[in-house]
Amino acid sequence: MNDTPGWASPGSAPSDGQDASVPRPAAPADDSGTPSDSPSKWSKNQPPPGQWSAPTTPGPVPPAPRPAPGWGGPGPGGGRHPGWGQPPLAAKPGVIPLRPLGVGEILDGAVSTLRAHWRTVLGVTIVVAVISQIGDILVQRYLLPEPVDLDPDASPAEALNQAVDAMQSSLLALAPSLFITVIGTLFTTAVLTVVISRSVLGRGVTLTDAWAEARPRLLQLLGLTLLLPVIGAAIVTVGILPGLLIGSGAGVALTMLGGLAAAVVLIWLMVSFSLASPALMLERQGIVASMRRSAKLVKGTWWRIFGILLLTMLLTFVVSMIIAVPFSLVAMAVDGDGVSGLFSETGPDFGWPFLIITGIGTVISTSITLPISAGVSVLLYVDQRIRREALDLELARAAGVPGYGPEQPGNDAHRG
Repeated sequence: MNDTPGWASPGSAPSDGQDASVPRPAAPADDSGTPSDSPSKWSKNQPPPGQWSAPTTPGPVPPAPRPAPGWGGPGPGGGRHPGWGQPPLAAKPGVIPLRPLGVGEILDGAVSTLRAHWRTVLGVTIVVAVISQIGDILVQRYLLPEPVDLDPDASPAEALNQAVDAMQSSLLALAPSLFITVIGTLFTTAVLTVVISRSVLGRGVTLTDAWAEARPRLLQLLGLTLLLPVIGAAIVTVGILPGLLIGSGAGVALTMLGGLAAAVVLIWLMVSFSLASPALMLERQGIVASMRRSAKLVKGTWWRIFGILLLTMLLTFVVSMIIAVPFSLVAMAVDGDGVSGLFSETGPDFGWPFLIITGIGTVISTSITLPISAGVSVLLYVDQRIRREALDLELARAAGVPGYGPEQPGNDAHRG
């Protein structure tokens, strides 16, 4: 996908729309029958205004009436006028129409990619999920330390120290599982980004081809994947450290306030950098450059992207619970004391059967939800570039849609 025109960042077309050289559909003529941004070169003796429009491309242009309010502009490729007040039909060579997308179209595009390329998508997600889950089961069985006992009668300062110790123990326990998850997500994100980018153009891709195309970007994607959690951890540390150093009742309140402020900053940054991975993979950007690129594309539409990402998280969470809960109930019935063991004083004592059965449920849910999450991220990136940089024209040309020829002026500068 990287060698296909359209994906590279246009050098003369920043995402804030300051450069008018980005190819876009021709605007309607003004009241004088000539384009509003160029002087008229026609004879003074002209038909009455509103009956003709100046040609925007070489060759004869049929007469067209002036569009009414709400006109969506000429359609891509042919300047067709489908009707008064109706937007032109967009080309759809793949899983999405090549125009600005709605929330439903983004989610539908992600699911359509899973359906259209299920062999490739499930091939990578199932393999990675199985390997990751085996590693996670081994970590839980042999490496997790015993939980820290908390004293319910401790003073506020002692309770704070116990909470810090418990947090440290939890982080150390989660570190191996988190590392396995990061590595697994890295491979799936890289391959799925290639698959989804091909599906936008209506092209198939095998797992071998997707891996060969994604492999050169893995090291930089790994750096980006590790850098974002480090930034998040640094922000949280700065937020809660003053309260922890005070270590009194006031310190507890300051810790909570600092943690809340850090969470707000962290959410803002994570949404701003949410398109960095597609930018790195598809535009061959560096780590820092891809983060800047993402922030540039998100700027001005932060709340919209935040809402779409939050909705995607909720949907994938619901799907995960629908799959995981039955497996958990079956696992508790097979291993340990069943559901009653959850309410015992010592807690349930689960062994290998429980870990294996719940692991199978996790593999199934991950194989379904991970492609949807990756699809939403990539399609959000495509949508933002369509809205800001007319990427739909480049993608239509790359997909071979009739009417989008490379001979159109001003397009060579924006090829990827």
